[in-house]
Formats: sequence, structure tokens, C-alpha cells
Amino acid sequence: MAALQKSVSSSLVGTLAASCLLLIALAVQGGAAVPINDHCGLHKSSFQGPFIINRTFLLAEEASFADNNTDVRLIDDRLYQGVSMKERCYVMKQVLNFTLEEVLLPNSDRALPYLQDVVSFLEGLNNNLRLCHIKGDDRHIQKNVQNLKDTVEKLGESGVIKVIGELNLLFFYLKNACI
Repeated sequence: MAALQKSVSSSLVGTLAASCLLLIALAVQGGAAVPINDHCGLHKSSFQGPFIINRTFLLAEEASFADNNTDVRLIDDRLYQGVSMKERCYVMKQVLNFTLEEVLLPNSDRALPYLQDVVSFLEGLNNNLRLCHIKGDDRHIQKNVQNLKDTVEKLGESGVIKVIGELNLLFFYLKNACI
């Protein structure tokens, strides 16, 4: 009986110590949200195909010729304002979702070179990130993404062109945040 009590007591002390370490870690982070799992990432090989890199950059270049608004940049480090390094892939997942659902898919009938190839590639990345979630409060991330959406909406047709013209930046930001 004494051996059983000692075993249970040791187990409780170990659990208590682990719980304390977890609370200390959260306190150091300021209670910030962290990814639920390791699904917030992409394979390096997703970004190494010369065919899709070429298509993405040619499409972005073609659209940028029609972009007369050189004062506005959509894809830049402001997306990461108040966001930890661990959360950046989740941010870019949200930007990718917006780009696909609100810009590329509704405009897929446009006669732009390589649009269908790039949309298919981005849909594949989006599918690979489908399990990427943040546990806890993500309002700071949603605010940053909403600022992007508001800017695109404010620019109207020019915003759609700008998003397509910045697909090369989306490519690099996704790669840097998710690999």
C-alpha cells in the first residue's frame, strides 16, 4: 500500500510540475495564440517547380503592366504586424484564401496567360494548409487580413489587378512563412 501511495504521489508531482512549466511558457508568450498542430507548413518541394514559378511570375508581370497604382503595396510586412513568427504561415493561409476566393476564382474567366495553372497551384497549397488553425484568439491576425481586404475593395478593379500583379510576392511570402 505504501508503494502505491508513493507511486501516485510521484505521478501527481510530475503532472503538477509539467502544468507549472506550461503556465510559465504561456505567461512568457503573453498568452499569445499558437498553432494547434504542425499542419501550418508546406513542403519545400512545393516551391521548387520551375514550371509553376515561371507561370506565376509571368502572370504577375502581365497584370502589373495594367497596375497604375504604384503607391499601394498589398503583400508586405504589415500583414505580420503584432504577429509572432509561429503565426505567420496562418496569416499567409488567410491571405491565400482571400486571394483565391475573392479575387482569382471570380475572375478566372479573364483572358490572362497562365491564370488557370496558377489557380490550380494555389488551390493545391490551400488544400495542404486546410488543417492549419490557431488555437485561441486570432483577432490580431484577422484585423491585418481585413485591412488587406478593405484596401482591395476600396481600389475596386484596380485592387483586383494589383492582387494578381502581386502573386509573385504572395508566392515568396507563403514560401518564407510556411517552410
